Amino acid sequence: MKIKNIALGSAIGGLAESIARLTEKGELRTTAVTGLSLFRRIEPSEPLTGMYEPSVCLIAQGAKRVRLGDDTFVYDASHYLFSGLHLPVIAQVIEASREKPYLGLRLTFDYRDISQLMADSQLPSPRTQKTDRGMATGELTVSLVNAFQRLVDLLDEEQDIPILAPFIQREIFYRLLVGEQGIRLRQLAVIGTQSQQVAHAVSWLKSNFTRPLRVDELAEMVNMGTSTFHHHFRSMTALSPLQYQKQLRLQEARRLMLTEHIDAASAAFQVGYESPSQFSREYSRLYGAPPVRDIMTLRQQTTNVSG
Repeated sequence: MKIKNIALGSAIGGLAESIARLTEKGELRTTAVTGLSLFRRIEPSEPLTGMYEPSVCLIAQGAKRVRLGDDTFVYDASHYLFSGLHLPVIAQVIEASREKPYLGLRLTFDYRDISQLMADSQLPSPRTQKTDRGMATGELTVSLVNAFQRLVDLLDEEQDIPILAPFIQREIFYRLLVGEQGIRLRQLAVIGTQSQQVAHAVSWLKSNFTRPLRVDELAEMVNMGTSTFHHHFRSMTALSPLQYQKQLRLQEARRLMLTEHIDAASAAFQVGYESPSQFSREYSRLYGAPPVRDIMTLRQQTTNVSG
């Protein structure tokens, strides 16, 4: 066990050095490798609402807390975070300093690639840890970290990315499929499972959140009974379908007000609310302040950071 920990620590240390070098000029680097982003922070962050895509997230230095509904996930240089769906979360970097910055990466994925790998391969059975949530943490392994290291190394040889990145990503998917969260990943990738049906409903909601929602019609669309659908949707997302839609609406309204300078009432109508007063109440409940005050605070923070 001690030798294993030493090997993992060495692998994580090398990955931290690479991410630190590649993020010297900013907190976020969207890379030439499809789906791969690198992150750096030199201080802890405030809790921030956002949407996690289907992805695997690693931290090479520091730690982060992610809240999904009433569940809290903490991950660090010993654990990865797996998000199997588009999930509305509250995330916070909790360990970071100028001397030891938070250094992390995220790799998003397409379930078509996972399904193709499963169809092409005789996969061994995954380790038998199961969770109903569409989000979970797992223990990092040396082989998984080394695969990510090779993917990050390609950023220094960008001419090799089109040929080699797909092979390395395939290895990463393989190691996830046979690891702790392999069962969850397989269920989401296989057409016809209840997990995959809920994932289809989540995709529909993400594209149609401004429309009125009838849960029974959404359940019928994914070929599930209403009560069964409601149960599995909440189990996977920690939210009811209506709560999920509400968070999508509020996040988009916040973006519209902040980046496109739309007033609160117009943003409310644009995302599907019929009552500005209801929008303001629900916005305040999620973000801790009414729309106008929240947006003013965000703009002041942006000005302070850029200055």
